[in-house]
Amino acid sequence: MGVVIPLEEGKNKQASVKPLVDLTKADMERVNQLILSKAGSDVAMIPEVANHLISSGGKRLRPMLTLASAAMFGYDGDQHIKLATSVEFMHTATLLHDDVVDESDMRRGKSTARMIWGNQASVLVGDFLLGQAFKMMVEVGSLEALDVLSTAATVIAEGEVLQLSVAKNMETTEDDYLQVIRAKTAALFAAASEVGPIIASTGRAERNALKSYGMNLGLAFQLVDDALDYGGKAADLGKNTGDDFREGKITLPVILAWRRGTAEDRAFWREAIEGGKSDDANLERAFGLITRYGGLTDTIARAQHYGMIARDALAPLPASPWKNALLEVIDFSIARVS
Repeated sequence: MGVVIPLEEGKNKQASVKPLVDLTKADMERVNQLILSKAGSDVAMIPEVANHLISSGGKRLRPMLTLASAAMFGYDGDQHIKLATSVEFMHTATLLHDDVVDESDMRRGKSTARMIWGNQASVLVGDFLLGQAFKMMVEVGSLEALDVLSTAATVIAEGEVLQLSVAKNMETTEDDYLQVIRAKTAALFAAASEVGPIIASTGRAERNALKSYGMNLGLAFQLVDDALDYGGKAADLGKNTGDDFREGKITLPVILAWRRGTAEDRAFWREAIEGGKSDDANLERAFGLITRYGGLTDTIARAQHYGMIARDALAPLPASPWKNALLEVIDFSIARVS
């Protein structure tokens, strides 16, 4: 059972990634070709595992951010193709590793790679993709871009470990949670957006604007994902609703419901999350408590807040179709809960 979260601003209901998709279409075709090429290997299992996830229907938003953020500053070379591919490989590697850590069975409506080939293959193919990503970064020849993306890779790994340290711990604070998603999700959005202006040789102000845009877009995106787990549809989320609850993940809707609830409510959360009693009956009760205490609406309010910061980050930049498309991505990311 999910709930529909009404948005305050009706304009978001028409938001779409189509403008960004259309603007980056030609370059994304080149990225997709490079993805298939670099995912190849004489070791047959590597392309099998990689292509299972690569071809599973994700929007590839992160590499599109790299392409757009380079093009909006007039970049006319081809190194952004390699950087965008590197970004997508980093993201794919993270998903392969995440599914092992989270013991996930499904992703985007398909069995996870770990369910088909096992945990070891998933981890090692993820490592292979990270290796390929760094090879392409070196080929680009920009030490600044390499620094940004390699730093992001380190931060993402730190986020994974931090998430493990707070897993199934109901004492987790909102600040703890934000620290996790800033590292796990937003860091790659920020890096993907920042490397575009770097290779376009822009000034520090433009580079910082895109970095801030990406970071806050990433926070908004993840907040919405976490709300969708309790109030969305599997088709929108790319996995089954309630999976976060079943895996004992501490996300903002849960944090808010736990902190605002009664002693009896908090006892329920401890039993369900810390005690692992996450059956369907308890999931229904969790839905009810999160709704009663405003966990979903306030999570979306937080997402809208970070969306406005992302919007303001781009405000000083000249008007262009690229800027408009990036702004619409913010609205689309939040409108997924409508």
